[in-house]
Amino acid sequence: MAELCGIVGIGQTELAAKRIDVSMPGLVREAAERALQDAELTWADIDAVVVGKAPDTFEGCLLPELYLADALGGAGKPMLRVHTAGSVGGSTANVAASLIQGGIHDRILTMWALTISAPFGVSVVAGAGGFFAPLIRGYMRRSGAPDDTGILTAVKDRLNALKNPYAHLKLPDISYDMVKESPMLWDPIRYLETCPSSDGACAMVMAREGLADKASKKPAWVHATAMRSEPTMFAGRDAINPEAGKVCAQELYSKAGITNPRKDIDCAEVYVPFAWFEAMWLENLGFSPEGEGWKAVHDGSTELTGDIPWNMSGGVLSSNPIGASGMLRFAEAAMQVRGQAGEHQVDGAKVALGHAYGGGSQYFSMWIVGAEKP
Repeated sequence: MAELCGIVGIGQTELAAKRIDVSMPGLVREAAERALQDAELTWADIDAVVVGKAPDTFEGCLLPELYLADALGGAGKPMLRVHTAGSVGGSTANVAASLIQGGIHDRILTMWALTISAPFGVSVVAGAGGFFAPLIRGYMRRSGAPDDTGILTAVKDRLNALKNPYAHLKLPDISYDMVKESPMLWDPIRYLETCPSSDGACAMVMAREGLADKASKKPAWVHATAMRSEPTMFAGRDAINPEAGKVCAQELYSKAGITNPRKDIDCAEVYVPFAWFEAMWLENLGFSPEGEGWKAVHDGSTELTGDIPWNMSGGVLSSNPIGASGMLRFAEAAMQVRGQAGEHQVDGAKVALGHAYGGGSQYFSMWIVGAEKP
């Protein structure tokens, strides 16, 4: 029988455009120490480290996980690196959970960070919005969604960010008109409908059932995990509503015993780097019928007080340390069911979804966590 896995410690750094006050090892150490502090454990209590990292060209050196081993207490212990493009933060958490569930390790430290630019680093200038804007246009044509759907999501997430002490972008005077009047970057994506580029890190401590039961704070229990991928180009590919995302969600719900995600899940942290993707992912993940995701945005369903709150922390629109963005979604879901989310806590949250994707909607990683054991 598989072991149950509990999240017993969560740590994240302050998120900012540039964290020039620390080195890269210092940044990951900051998140890891906060996770250990939350778990009331020491480095000696950790059996293995699972770290997610970007491609070596992003890091500016080969095998960047090796020079982070000391900072993460990984020297002399099993250490594993995971990479699945932008979904890597979620995939890293799923891999760590599987090692607990498989009885391989008792306690694991898992984490992801966006590397602080080094003087020898390679500058990668890629306009992701140019790739995704045509998909959003396609969704608008397919669904008939009103032109201001992205504006409403952007306002919601940026208001939520004001309640999150770790969030990068905080705009106290955010309003519908402010977003609407912001410059158009990639039609129909406006400047304030776009995620920032942030520096930061996130870490979690996971433990097998017997140890998680003894934790000083109530764990978040992993109910189910799922990962799926698909090629970025093949005949008949629906890039607006990717098959891999739908299949990943279906498998996840089947494992977790969820028959109606809209009713069975209390809240969700979903990877939305451009505001329009909230409506699109509502459909992809089965929360709304196809062509109707925008209706949940317009009727307030995804607001903090709605029937299915999404991105209570402010989401990727407010903080985006690239791959760590995915792990933040997973960690924030765990914080909700542990009752740790402070001002952006959803009252009575017992079951939460964490979601990440990357590679041009190629890689998907998801998990369901709960306040009670599955």
